[in-house]
Amino acid sequence: MTRQMLIGLHLGNGYGNLPGAWRAQGVDPTSYTSFDAKVRHAQAAERGKLQFLFLPDGPTHVGDIANEPPNFNLDVMVTLAAIARETSHIGLVATGSTTFNEPFNLARQFKALDVLSHGRTGWNAVTSSGEDVAANYGQHIPSSPERYGRAHETVQLVQALWGSWGQTAWVHDKATGRFADPEQVAPINLGGEHVASRGPLYIPPSEQGQPVIFHAGGSPNAHEFAGRWANAVIGAAFTIDDARAQRAAFREAAKRAGRNPDEIKFFAGLMTTITPAKREGLDRRITLSGRTFPQRAAYLGRMLGLYLDPAHLDEPLSAAQLSEARPSPADPRSIHALKIAREGWTVRDILAHGVIDYHPVIVGPAAEAANHMQEWFESDAVDGFWVSPDIYDSGVDAFVDSVVPILQDRGLFHRDYDGATLRDHLNIPAQYGVDPRVTR
Repeated sequence: MTRQMLIGLHLGNGYGNLPGAWRAQGVDPTSYTSFDAKVRHAQAAERGKLQFLFLPDGPTHVGDIANEPPNFNLDVMVTLAAIARETSHIGLVATGSTTFNEPFNLARQFKALDVLSHGRTGWNAVTSSGEDVAANYGQHIPSSPERYGRAHETVQLVQALWGSWGQTAWVHDKATGRFADPEQVAPINLGGEHVASRGPLYIPPSEQGQPVIFHAGGSPNAHEFAGRWANAVIGAAFTIDDARAQRAAFREAAKRAGRNPDEIKFFAGLMTTITPAKREGLDRRITLSGRTFPQRAAYLGRMLGLYLDPAHLDEPLSAAQLSEARPSPADPRSIHALKIAREGWTVRDILAHGVIDYHPVIVGPAAEAANHMQEWFESDAVDGFWVSPDIYDSGVDAFVDSVVPILQDRGLFHRDYDGATLRDHLNIPAQYGVDPRVTR
């Protein structure tokens, strides 16, 4: 079968990726606490046959609470439990820190969600990196080697716990009165330098056996961790060359761990504002996030080696400025920013293009988003994308109803789910317990 791209939907605080999405026309400003809103967005993504939802998490204080909502869900596991009951196919991926959670709790929560969702759960295992997060747990962030040392032990321990209830242990035979085979439900007694557990975990397998492991990170430590344990990587890349290099690094790490590199999928982020015309999309972004543009203009100037006067946001860069501008080698976004500036847009419009956002941004017609995705995919830079719409209430539908059909017509994206589990959706092999290839 021809290789096709995979697509996930970023599902955050109930509003969208723009800081002012909560103020957009037609958006309920109380969506931050509405599980019904999350269910509605998830159902729209499932209608588009997207492979999974991705819920990041980072329990920390938002920088501008007076004007912006926190970036995360109230609780990722509760949110996905609500969604699981109202969807039937789409994968459910939640973030859980290996630094600030005990392995037994992680194992129990994620496997219970996997059973509840009939095999649609994924765990984005991350180490956490912010002191503001650590402070909420009365701790300091350990060094990267310590964090990843604990992470390796935690994932191995969690997977061992997942496998501690044997695949055929649950007999539930009413006639004989035999509920389970005790020979297949046994302690694991596994421990290391950082974590340990006796086990067992009293949860039988789901339809996919156990949850799929994701990872988000790009460091050499992240490569080795994901190469050993993960089947999917939530990445960040601003150019095709960058994405291709990252994907190759994870695939090489998987080979070093004794795995087939095709078992690990690399997803790049993509932020979208889908509108019939670019001008309409730029105006929407200006309305909802323009308050931040004076500060962002200063950063844009540093990216290009220029001084940009915030009093002149509605003017394009002069010929002299464009001649003087030099992309910063320290910021991969700067080359694209200069390209947009040379098209003659005002500084305000340049910023509205999202040139200093966290991922590439598409503003305008659906075909532009489809073209971007096709170019990256056919360049072997990605296996797929995790898409973050500007406003969930309109942006998910816009992506599903206008971008997805283009990708389907081009033969780049499937028209229906081939299976019912997340492993089916990602085309990754069955696994129960710890992968024996990576414990040798």
